Amino acid sequence: MKITIKTYILIGIVIATASINLFLVYSIQQAGTAESLSIIRAGDLKVSAETVSGLATSIASGNDQDREKLKNVIQNFEHSLDVLKNGGTIRGQAVVTIPSILSNQHEQVTSSWTSYKESATTVQVTSVFDKNVINALNYVLERNGEVIVLTDAVIQDLSNLDRSFRRHQELAVEMQEHAKGISRQTLLLSIGEEEGVQKILRNDRLGLEVDLRKLVGASISGIVVDLFHSPEELQEIPRENSNALKQLEPLWESVQLRVKTLEENSLLSPEFQTARQDLDIKKTILTNNVDVLLDSWNDELNQGKSQERLIIQIVSAVDIAIFLVIIIVIRRSLNPLKLITQGLSQVKDGVYGEKIDYSAKDEVGELAESFNIMSDTIKQKTEEVEKTGKAKDEFLAMITHELKTPLVPIQGYSDILLSEHLGKINPEQKERLTIIKSSAASLSNLISDLLDTQKLDLGELKMSKTDGSLKTTIDNAVESLKLQAAEKKVKIISESPDVTVSHDSERITQVLTNLIKNSLTAVKSETGIITIIVQDSPSEIIVNVKDNGSGIPHDKQKDVFKKFYQLDTTLTRERGGTGLGLVICKGIIEKHGGKIWLESTLDVGTTFSFSISKTPSPTVPPKSNINNK
Repeated sequence: MKITIKTYILIGIVIATASINLFLVYSIQQAGTAESLSIIRAGDLKVSAETVSGLATSIASGNDQDREKLKNVIQNFEHSLDVLKNGGTIRGQAVVTIPSILSNQHEQVTSSWTSYKESATTVQVTSVFDKNVINALNYVLERNGEVIVLTDAVIQDLSNLDRSFRRHQELAVEMQEHAKGISRQTLLLSIGEEEGVQKILRNDRLGLEVDLRKLVGASISGIVVDLFHSPEELQEIPRENSNALKQLEPLWESVQLRVKTLEENSLLSPEFQTARQDLDIKKTILTNNVDVLLDSWNDELNQGKSQERLIIQIVSAVDIAIFLVIIIVIRRSLNPLKLITQGLSQVKDGVYGEKIDYSAKDEVGELAESFNIMSDTIKQKTEEVEKTGKAKDEFLAMITHELKTPLVPIQGYSDILLSEHLGKINPEQKERLTIIKSSAASLSNLISDLLDTQKLDLGELKMSKTDGSLKTTIDNAVESLKLQAAEKKVKIISESPDVTVSHDSERITQVLTNLIKNSLTAVKSETGIITIIVQDSPSEIIVNVKDNGSGIPHDKQKDVFKKFYQLDTTLTRERGGTGLGLVICKGIIEKHGGKIWLESTLDVGTTFSFSISKTPSPTVPPKSNINNK
């Protein structure tokens, strides 16, 4: 069967399975949502009960505008009870009725609600506050300010007395603080805050009473003084300084009686407290009955959900079985691709001619057959390339050897003739012989460059590395070109420290010579300067050959290390060369574990830089002809 047909079938199975799962999940979710909504609405009954309590108390406090709100809350509560039993909507949403098995729990909620509603009605018509306490509260709030003002006047009267009245002054300040404390606690009582306030109010009253009696010289016996100062014998205050104190005594007597009323009685009336306690008890009963209904309903739902879980487990098991079958089918269909991938990896590693044993008549079988044909073709073409490469290498080796052989006598006889060992020669003959010698030397260099390039391609360019002075190598290269630099009137400056590094002195000299020659052709006569700078770092040594020549255009800098590349490609170019020098330099430097690069600006100059690694580089085996092609 075709993989495409298999895929369509598997996709159809997956879609059908997903559709069934979605239908089941949706159905269960819808049922669960409706049941959850019903339970939430049942739980809202507790909130409504709390609202009824608050509104009943508010109405009892005189807020008649809450009567309509209370009426609506009661109607909503009773409507929700009816809908939960008989069905219908709450807030526009359909509600599932409670199971018939829970009718007793529903009746208990209804019964406790009736009793709770009656208690709420009683709270509405009961007076909230104790009139005596309200009168005392208003009196203290009104007159205690006068007490504070008089205590301040007492402080002022005593401030003019000498040091013997220091204790009197302290008691006056304490008395004023107690008066302020009474105002604060009374204010808290007026806004309904009673917890702990009455105790603090009592302490402030007793404190002010004790301080006042001490100042007027009265006895404090019979007053609880555990929290206050013990009896003290104080000097009598002069009459002219006790006017405010005399005014304070009668005022405090009247205020103190009201403060005692506030200490001993609650702001709420006893009738209201009784009605409110009864309301709270019945509210607790109601909410407990609602909780019982909710718990019983949840238990019923959990029993129903156990069946849903069983269905989900069966569907999940079927889904897993289907997916396992799909995985097995897909794995069998795609397993041959692993064989093809392995075959391609072998081709990548240079192993050709391998075949895949797969005979199925599907798309993968067609791919395997195509791979086998491709592998045979590549093997055949590779063998042809090997033969061609071998013939090319042999031809190149032969032609370079044959070209170099006749150059030796040409150069030798040119030197003999120029030295006039065979007789005198005239100037014209000498000029022609010089041209012959120069041309032979250029041709010899070209052949040497071709040989070195071929060795680099084959990985056969040998390096004879030894630990030696890099300065000596640089000096040798500079020395070999001093004559050419002098003829062109160009300065060569070497700034190289005496650094020892493992390198092939002959090959590095070849690199330096090539770079310096390039700079000699780039700089102008008389103004040209070539500088060699060495930088020593922990991991490598960097050599810079810098000139102030014409520079290299930016768009041509990326190609200077390519074979046979010439900056000037015209037939009339002034600078000669094979275009192989920088390629050979790059290969030599890479053999030393380094790299070579340049920075150049037109009409400013060029800097060729190369690095030599201080870490010995591993031996690189020669490249085969096949991989090189």
